[in-house]
Amino acid sequence: MKIVEIPSFFTPYGGEFCLEQSKTLKALGHDVSIIANVQLSIRRSLYKYLFTPYNRRNMVVDGIPVYRSDMRGLPRSVKFNVNHWVSIVRQMFREHVKRYGKPDIIHAHCVKWAGFAASLISKEFNIPFVITEHLPSMILKEEFGDDITNVWQIPLLKQAYKEADIVIPVAAELVDDIEQYFGRDYRWTSISNTIDVDFFHYQPRTPLNGRNFRFCCLALYIPRKGYDILFQAFNKLVKTNPDVELHIAGRYTDFPECQSVVNALPCADKIIIHGELNKNGVRDVLYNSDCLILPSRSEAQPLVLLEAMSTGIPVISTECAPKSLRIEGGCTIVPIDGINQMTTAMSDIIAATADPATDFDGKLLSSKVAALASPQAVGKRLSALFEDIISSFAS
Repeated sequence: MKIVEIPSFFTPYGGEFCLEQSKTLKALGHDVSIIANVQLSIRRSLYKYLFTPYNRRNMVVDGIPVYRSDMRGLPRSVKFNVNHWVSIVRQMFREHVKRYGKPDIIHAHCVKWAGFAASLISKEFNIPFVITEHLPSMILKEEFGDDITNVWQIPLLKQAYKEADIVIPVAAELVDDIEQYFGRDYRWTSISNTIDVDFFHYQPRTPLNGRNFRFCCLALYIPRKGYDILFQAFNKLVKTNPDVELHIAGRYTDFPECQSVVNALPCADKIIIHGELNKNGVRDVLYNSDCLILPSRSEAQPLVLLEAMSTGIPVISTECAPKSLRIEGGCTIVPIDGINQMTTAMSDIIAATADPATDFDGKLLSSKVAALASPQAVGKRLSALFEDIISSFAS
């Protein structure tokens, strides 16, 4: 198959999921390329806004051909920016077709706004398109609010969903989560994102033997991630289980706002801040931890849970974790904002790890993750789905 991927956002503002799925599909023998129009923000980086090249250009990223444009977004001009972004993507697609021919299918990542652009391109070129959806309602709420009666974007996005040959939420629960914005009048099937199971491979942990039990949390320091709940729960835990540590890593965790909160805690000496880490740094933290905690209030598909379990450790997550990630024997679920329940779960994990009779099998847990989210497993599901859509579209 010839597949064109269109991400709603791309590096330096994300796009990892699009790139990983592109690599997965290419590894199965498909012709995959990415058309990426990146809206630069003057508020996020004045330097990038001013000095990033203006010309559209072809490049190769991790073996995937990428046709890229960098668009300067105008502050407080949402409608103009959306129309301009969509127009550029359509122009880039036309140029791509002139050079390489029509693809068999378009794969957009997030309806806002790649999915909408793909719906227009599909009509213009008579090509099927699918939308993989990553964004949870909490992120949509930040832009649209609760009352969407007069939000001009919503009818456009709902129509794109309806016209898509299929919508692919990364977790089935996402359909209910975003129903208030997009309804349910569309075809869908859920497929997990991939994780690098070869990189996050199983590794046995060193026995406790008197060392501290190490928890970790790998997440941005923003309210949605629930660090406030984690810190309170961990502070309660330390009162009855003093031989513990909490390692936190992610963007903004080493900023003054986070550091001041940590320093004010009685257990501050047991919290180690790592800041933002690269992929190797994330794996190092996991390999030196005994359990990962995700205290989030909202997630679409928190892949850090899969990465942690793939390395062979259990995880504790709030109810925001989709059921597909709640792997038996590896995932404990607690209520969102449930401080006492999180403390209890941490205490139970410590006790179970110290008990030689426990039947926890980290290697088996790792293999279950591979069956769900390895590139090969996800790639095969996407390939079969795309082939069915192309066949039905042509008939």
